[in-house]
Amino acid sequence: MAVTGTPPLAAKRERTGWYIYDWANSAFSTTVITVFLGPFLTTITEQAAGCAIDADTCDGTVRPLGIPVAAGSYYAYLVSLSVLLTVFVLPVMGAIADRAPRKKPLLAGAAFLGATATVAMAFVTGDRYLLGGLLFIIANISFGAAIVVYNSFLPHLGGPDERDRISSRGWAIGYLGGGVLLLLNLVAVMSLSQDGNPQRTLDLARWSIVSAGIWWAAFTIVPLLWLREHPGAASAEPADDGGNVFTDGFKQLGHTIKGMRAYPLTLAFLGAYLIYNDGIQTVIALASQFGDKELGLQQSDMIMTILIVQFLAFGGALLLGALATRIGARKTILIALGGWLAVVIAAYFLPEGKPIPFMLLGAGIGIVMGGSQALSRSLFSQLIPAGKEGEYYGFYEISDKGTSWLGPLFFGLIFQLTNSYRAGIVSLVVFFLLGGVLLAFVPIRRAIIAAGNTPPKLV
Repeated sequence: MAVTGTPPLAAKRERTGWYIYDWANSAFSTTVITVFLGPFLTTITEQAAGCAIDADTCDGTVRPLGIPVAAGSYYAYLVSLSVLLTVFVLPVMGAIADRAPRKKPLLAGAAFLGATATVAMAFVTGDRYLLGGLLFIIANISFGAAIVVYNSFLPHLGGPDERDRISSRGWAIGYLGGGVLLLLNLVAVMSLSQDGNPQRTLDLARWSIVSAGIWWAAFTIVPLLWLREHPGAASAEPADDGGNVFTDGFKQLGHTIKGMRAYPLTLAFLGAYLIYNDGIQTVIALASQFGDKELGLQQSDMIMTILIVQFLAFGGALLLGALATRIGARKTILIALGGWLAVVIAAYFLPEGKPIPFMLLGAGIGIVMGGSQALSRSLFSQLIPAGKEGEYYGFYEISDKGTSWLGPLFFGLIFQLTNSYRAGIVSLVVFFLLGGVLLAFVPIRRAIIAAGNTPPKLV
């Protein structure tokens, strides 16, 4: 769906506003999910389990709701739980977005709720691991709900041959924004931390998390001002039985699930994406915990590695976006998945206590990460029937930024059985292999035509 009837300057302003939301929310996915929250909440949980704050490993358990959970598995299980809950929330949010005459208030509500929950991490002190878990669940679900609404704007920002470039720019700017805040946090951690004072390190991690919530909320104001409203076709339909857009959103979800059976090729792509991106998101969410608890790296080393990932991902997203214009998005994604396979296999063999190999692995992640995600998003936009963007992206978001579930669950179970983070990380090979094979067999051009859309020159 190309932008029509819009002056070029207005179109550019709207696209810029859309890019800026990636800049805003990437602070959460980078500073919170990728770097600080895993080690921070794991340490809080270890304290609740009776472990020393500076213990390298801990065999203690906590019992949320009476269920015995290894302290090292608590965060991975939380990620899975939050995403299982989003399975119910995000598709409904998408259906509401398609029926709402104005999408921006939905974006604002979800983004500001998530940012508030993130700022409230300031109160997660001592052994308050349950409070930390609850706030993370609220923030992560809100993060996903906002992304559903945000992604639904993409088909309105450019035609079929423009979307790979637009999506790649959004991801690239997001990585840049996440990297800038992380760099500021790195400076704070390195300047203010004290040798032999793990409590100071824990406090710095907490306030770094809080800073991400402030950043997220502040920069969300820009897209709220610059984006134009693009109400879905369903918004013009009268509410059923005198209901409103929210109750109709729940009803519409049932119709969408039934209607998706008419687009089996779109579902085939979605299934492949949910598998391989679950692996990607698990690596992103648990890499910091792996570096801290398995490799024994300093927090400053891990932050430096993530900075390398972020800034290389900025270039990687643009590079793979350019490659997609030459060979097509699907082939480019498959190349990136091959890179992910190499990453998780190499991670198993990383030596303990040596940051340079970990940083080199991070460089490899940065090159393949941005393109694999940005091109998946733009390719999926081609497979959505017109007017159903929010609903379909609601299902897509089940495994997008920070919202994987099967991978963290699998990782957590492997750790609980083996007490080895290495075994957990290498087990993710199956996600990239299976997802890549399924994607290779989806006839993308035929799927785009079946959805009623015009295919780009290369897919």
